[in-house]
Amino acid sequence: MFSFGIRSSKFLVSSVVHKRLLASTARSTQSFHIPVIDFTQFREATALSDRKRIADKIVSAFKESGFIYLSGHGIPSATIQATFAKSAEFFRMPDENKAELAWEDPRSNRGYVKIGRERVTQSADPDEIAALRAKAPDFKETMEIGRDWDAEWNNRWPRETDVPHFKQTMLNFYQICHSLHVEVMRSIALGLEIEESFFDAKINEQCHNLRLLSYPPIKRTLLEGEGQARAGSHSDSDYGTLTLLFQDLVGGLEVQNPHTGDFIPATPIPGTIVINVGDLLARWSNDVLRSTLHRVVAPTAEKLHETETITPVRQSIAFFCNPNFDTKIACLPNCGKVAKYPPVNTGDYIVGRLAVTYT
Repeated sequence: MFSFGIRSSKFLVSSVVHKRLLASTARSTQSFHIPVIDFTQFREATALSDRKRIADKIVSAFKESGFIYLSGHGIPSATIQATFAKSAEFFRMPDENKAELAWEDPRSNRGYVKIGRERVTQSADPDEIAALRAKAPDFKETMEIGRDWDAEWNNRWPRETDVPHFKQTMLNFYQICHSLHVEVMRSIALGLEIEESFFDAKINEQCHNLRLLSYPPIKRTLLEGEGQARAGSHSDSDYGTLTLLFQDLVGGLEVQNPHTGDFIPATPIPGTIVINVGDLLARWSNDVLRSTLHRVVAPTAEKLHETETITPVRQSIAFFCNPNFDTKIACLPNCGKVAKYPPVNTGDYIVGRLAVTYT
């Protein structure tokens, strides 16, 4: 909101100009918001018309902002809390134990990623990313988990004695998230007025990535350098169809209003999952569905002394949903007569993006 000094002629603004400014601000704010959508009616509906009503809301939101809060998703809060607890237990392991599980290959995309190794950015240029990483590394550590039955690549699990039940907890959560992905993709198909099962055979191989994230405490002065944030502004780290984001209550996720360039906090709402469109789904839909720039910034810091503060620990869990790696991504029906992009192979696209993101 704008504030004007109306008692001083030096700062006097006419009421007409004032009203126009306020109206302009209101329009830009109202044109961008992240809606809360109750998915219960889609999951439990028996009539196609009922499912279509929710599907239309989801697709409309993905066209406008690229983000939704999904409530009524069917994942018990106890399951989510247990997964968060095991994630925190993993990151409390000694550094040398985590280092044994280090991420090694973009074709695998599995294992532990230490602080500063990943640099999330819009750039696809390796040299530019390396320079950004040196100047402003992302202050987070992650654990990357893929489908466990893969014939070529293995997950990198901690010893059971180090984190009891970690493997089974994450495998169960992986399956739950995949099932939700299938349902949301069915809603997108309905909302785009194509066959509801259109995506089923294109996502059934579960080529997804479950990412556990930990943002350790950090002194505020270390976050004040040029280009620095807890995780860089990006849309193309979300390479696939959708991202399911489970947040703690600390917050920090911000989404860019594409109309103004301003970043808007995606404040955690208990009981909801934040879901956003990934780059391949945007490309698949010929940009009818929006892949929106977003970032993670440091939350309010706690005071250490007169000149220094420190941020609290933050946790999140992201489930990056992908098409099957052999799927060809080409313009969907009902998404324009002229394709903006040439067809691309899912596996080639994702591996190529990962290869320049990590050292």
